[in-house]
Amino acid sequence: MKFVVREKMFAIGDDYWIEDEHGRRAFYVDGKVLTVRDALELQDADGNEVAVIKKKLVSLRDAMYIERDGQTLVTVKKKRLHLVRDVFRAELASGEELEIRGDIIDKEFDIEYEGERLARISRKWFTLRDAYAVDVEREDADAAMLIAIAVCVDRMVDKEHGEGDDD
Repeated sequence: MKFVVREKMFAIGDDYWIEDEHGRRAFYVDGKVLTVRDALELQDADGNEVAVIKKKLVSLRDAMYIERDGQTLVTVKKKRLHLVRDVFRAELASGEELEIRGDIIDKEFDIEYEGERLARISRKWFTLRDAYAVDVEREDADAAMLIAIAVCVDRMVDKEHGEGDDD
């Protein structure tokens, strides 16, 4: 199942629908402005919270985390000392790790678990420059979590390259 994500909509305070490949509303992004920190809340089409994306307040390296039901589900960080390309990792609360690799800057990358691709993030399906797809390849995968990971990587890369004015 493919989901359409627009890059510039992830400013804090912005709200937006993420649609599936058939143009149906799948997830709603509520760009909350909180008193202590900013967050993006991802809701399913019925308005149920499925993930909250936040920046780490104190971290030696840039990191973002994804919460569900008040518990940290995933921490997303750039992998150290990777010389060829940017490689990110998503550390799950269970201790397992997802690899995020490919052409991160141009939005052509994969999210993998133990060498198996769970999702492909790609901009090549769109003529719009500000959109990319999250193609969830396994039916049993947590689509909301994979979309949230892609959003974290997108925001971290934009910040690193000076494009994130809203952080």
